[in-house]
Amino acid sequence: MKLFQRGSEFSIFVEKEGELMNSRAHNSEDVLAEIACKHVAKLKAPHLLVGGLGMGFTLRAALNHANADAKVSVAELLPAVVRWNREYLGALADFPLNDPRVEVLELDVGKVMRRNKQTFDAIMMDVDNGPDGFSREDNDALYGYNGLTLAYDSLKPGGMMTVWSAASDKYFTQRLVKVGFDVKEQTAHALTNKRGNRHHIWIAVRKA
Repeated sequence: MKLFQRGSEFSIFVEKEGELMNSRAHNSEDVLAEIACKHVAKLKAPHLLVGGLGMGFTLRAALNHANADAKVSVAELLPAVVRWNREYLGALADFPLNDPRVEVLELDVGKVMRRNKQTFDAIMMDVDNGPDGFSREDNDALYGYNGLTLAYDSLKPGGMMTVWSAASDKYFTQRLVKVGFDVKEQTAHALTNKRGNRHHIWIAVRKA
């Protein structure tokens, strides 16, 4: 991965694949977090997990919508991405890593879920470009049956996982259902005011 800046705009590129994310387009990530946080709004001290730090927008949206007593763990596999957020990108999302509710885990989100059974009230998954992303081998481990089972088991009964994707994927929906989730889907524009590409969000609830 490489980080580029042009004026106040930042982009992260994956070698040989192209642009992975851009600081102008994050409305759908905001929606991803808002849906999950609304689901747990009435809980006392909910524990939330954000899979993938990116430029910090999903984490910021989670903090904006989460309760004051919430704990928000963010799992990011690449130390460089965490460093970029601390050194260059923090101002984009109002320095979410400085929030005392945040716990940064420089680990694969799959390992975090494997180590924490029935721990999280909500999971916001914003890794790669979704189930059909750039890093296919890693994605298959996370978005395949094994990874989705880890997510299901790491949620408390009634907990919710929201999953961001650049596009829809009927086979991913089928896997979620087969693992045991109750599933809904919706789209959200990349930019505010209903502008930009439509991105896909899965809303998966572990049965109580």
